[in-house]
Amino acid sequence: MKPLLTFTKGGVHPPEFKAQTAGLGIEVMPVPQELQLILGQHIGAPCTPTVGKRDEVKEGGIIGEVTKGLGVPLHSPVDGKIKDIGTSTHPLRMSVPSITISVAEDASAPVYEKQDWHNIDKAELLKKVHAAGVIGVGGAGFPTHVKLNPPSSSPVDTLLLNGAECEPYITADHRQMLENTEDIIEGAKIILKILGISKCYIGIESNKPDAIEKMSAAAQAGSGNGYTIEVQPLQVKYPQGSEKQLIEAITGRKVPAMALPSAVGVVVQNVATAKAVYDAAVFGKPLYEKVVTIAGKGIKRPANLLVKVGTRIGDIVDYLGGLQPGLTKVIMGGPMMGFAISSLEVPVTKTTSALLFLTEDEVDTRPHSQCIRCGWCLDACPMGLEPKEIGIFVEAGKAEDTAPFGVFDCFECGSCAYVCPAKRPLVQFIRMAKMKAKRP
Repeated sequence: MKPLLTFTKGGVHPPEFKAQTAGLGIEVMPVPQELQLILGQHIGAPCTPTVGKRDEVKEGGIIGEVTKGLGVPLHSPVDGKIKDIGTSTHPLRMSVPSITISVAEDASAPVYEKQDWHNIDKAELLKKVHAAGVIGVGGAGFPTHVKLNPPSSSPVDTLLLNGAECEPYITADHRQMLENTEDIIEGAKIILKILGISKCYIGIESNKPDAIEKMSAAAQAGSGNGYTIEVQPLQVKYPQGSEKQLIEAITGRKVPAMALPSAVGVVVQNVATAKAVYDAAVFGKPLYEKVVTIAGKGIKRPANLLVKVGTRIGDIVDYLGGLQPGLTKVIMGGPMMGFAISSLEVPVTKTTSALLFLTEDEVDTRPHSQCIRCGWCLDACPMGLEPKEIGIFVEAGKAEDTAPFGVFDCFECGSCAYVCPAKRPLVQFIRMAKMKAKRP
């Protein structure tokens, strides 16, 4: 086996809690009676509705477009009728604009015809990715067609596919690598063609030996004709799946502060995003479905579900048999970087990777205390920042003065808060500082 790589600075080793769902195959959830699609599913400008109330829509049809600024179109995941154009509950904001669709009872899924992408030039492939509404489904939702068109001033020579999935509990990417293996490899080759390069590495943490084995075989079979695809096993260390840490681990290159990966000749995409690129280029299928891990002791039946974007969490809970006694917290995303939610009316978006239903013995509810100057957060921070100083400045009402401590280099991985013996909410302090400090 190849030597296990990792990044050099910081990182933590939280319990994995992946056994609950790692062996559960992807299950297709029946479509609920109603879907609610948030119009701002990506970084950039939110979509403007292209439909009106009571309009009939078809699965895969466009219901929202971005007319100005950065963004991608939004598609209906089902046949149905527009019930409402209003607002939806959101995990970060009180409410956001959304479109509610009543699902047609007698709907049949469209047939997407396969075509040979090898005969399509890279400009047309890029258009297909944009038209399908593909965004980075494993992270913040950056529009993929923009990421695959880096500026000429930053020539790219390497593609990294992120299969690390380093957050505890989450196994959605793991299952996709086992069940959609060839599609992911083919998606990597399509991305390589769009970028005009030949080399791809796929980073997978060593706690997924079955995925490493299967992806390695498929990568070897898919290499050739000018493409080289190679799986690189990684050490189990959080946040191994962060872009800058993954780049350093596999290529040895370090992305400068405030710079993008293309500054060091690299583009990073999630393995599930590669699958979405494959669907867009080969079948012309838009991105309106998502594999989501449902885990924690607070849900009756854990699962890896393929759900329609816009499915409310409450409908998922009902499908899986309901909640368990002792439920304390519901998190959208992973326990390190996810967000606690207060309502099951929140809908799944293109970037939803997990829904965690945690009980009392899975959550630390002890109150935080003052900083004891132990320095553990400095050792844990993979970006070499000073989280304790940022927190102290925020508590002192000086959040606007935290830029010198590198607050804008923080990607909010939560490693500092995880190791803090005083249980200080350092990530929340940092988010507050970002809102008030001026970006340099």
